[in-house]
Amino acid sequence: MKTAPIDIVNKLGMHARAASKLVNLTKTFASRIELTNPAGETADAKRIMAVMMLEAVCGTTLELTCDGDDEEEAFAAICSLVADRFGERE
Repeated sequence: MKTAPIDIVNKLGMHARAASKLVNLTKTFASRIELTNPAGETADAKRIMAVMMLEAVCGTTLELTCDGDDEEEAFAAICSLVADRFGERE
């Protein structure tokens, strides 16, 4: 199991487009992937509504947990997507 904090740095936070990109990415991995917000609410990162319900605005730190055979690859890919602001300029 791999767990670490990730900071949501894009201007609009985890809005529908960003959540969709994240969910589409996570669905390519077999590992269980979860996100937990500062309030302690945990979401299955493969379910778009669950991800959006975390209400992660810009500046929110989420706890990313990946557990499974491809957890290292999943973790690296998700961290890269988030660091790239989900492909957004801001």
